[in-house]
Amino acid sequence: MALVTGGAKGIGAATVGRFLKAGFRVTVVDRDQDALKTFCDSLGSQRSEVLPIVCDVVDRPAVDRAVADTVAAFGRLDVIVNNAGANRAMRFEEHTDDDWDSLVRLNLTSAFYFIRAALPELRKHKGNVVNVSSMTGLVGQPRGAAYAAAKGGLIAFTRTLALELGPEGIRINCVCPAGVDTPLMQAWAQTQPDPAAVIRGQANMHLLGRLASSEEIANTIHYLASDEASFATGVIFEVEGGATLGYRRAQ
Repeated sequence: MALVTGGAKGIGAATVGRFLKAGFRVTVVDRDQDALKTFCDSLGSQRSEVLPIVCDVVDRPAVDRAVADTVAAFGRLDVIVNNAGANRAMRFEEHTDDDWDSLVRLNLTSAFYFIRAALPELRKHKGNVVNVSSMTGLVGQPRGAAYAAAKGGLIAFTRTLALELGPEGIRINCVCPAGVDTPLMQAWAQTQPDPAAVIRGQANMHLLGRLASSEEIANTIHYLASDEASFATGVIFEVEGGATLGYRRAQ
C-alpha cells in the first residue's frame, strides 16, 4: 500500500501508474480536485485500487487525516512518496517572506508532515519513503533560491532519517530529477518569450540531449520503494540524464 503526494499529474501520476502495475493499492493525494478526479477516472478498471484524497500538503491536520483515511480504507500503509512540489522563478532579492515560506513549506515541510504522520505504520510494516528532490538541490539554481534551499534540505532530511530510522528497518531514499516533460514544465515554458527555445534548452542541459519522461522517473521511484532495493537506504539517486555531471564539468 502506497501513498503518493502530488499524484494527479506528471511524475506523481506516472508513479501511481507504476505502483498499480506492480500490484499496489495507492492513495493519490493532490490539492487540485478537478485534476484528481480526471486522473482517477482515467484509470479504468484500476480505479477501484486507488483512494483519491484532496489535501493541501502543507495543512498538517489535513495530512494527518489523509494518512488516517488511508489506513482506515486499506488496513495498512507501507510506502510514502513525497512528490508534491513547485517552483516560482525569481531573483533572490525578489523573494518576499511569503514566497520563501510557501516554497519551503511545499517542497520540504510537507515531507516532514507526511513521514511523521505515517511513522507508526512505517514502523509496524518496516516500510519506506521515497522523497522527490531535484538536481537543483545538488547544484543550486539561478532565480530559485527558496526552491533550491528546500530541495537541498530534502536531501539532508533524507540522509538524517536514514540514519535515525535504518536501525528500525525503515528505508528512506531520494530521487533527484532534472528536466522532465511534465504539464508543469510545459506550462512554465509557455510563460516565456520563446517556449520552444526554453524546452530545447532544458533538453540540452542533459548529456543524453533530451527531457526525461515522467515514467522514467516513476520507474526509479518504484525501484527504490520495492524489495529489489531492500538494502538501499540514504541513497540520493541522480536520475537526471547526466545533467549534474555536465554542470560540474563546466564549472
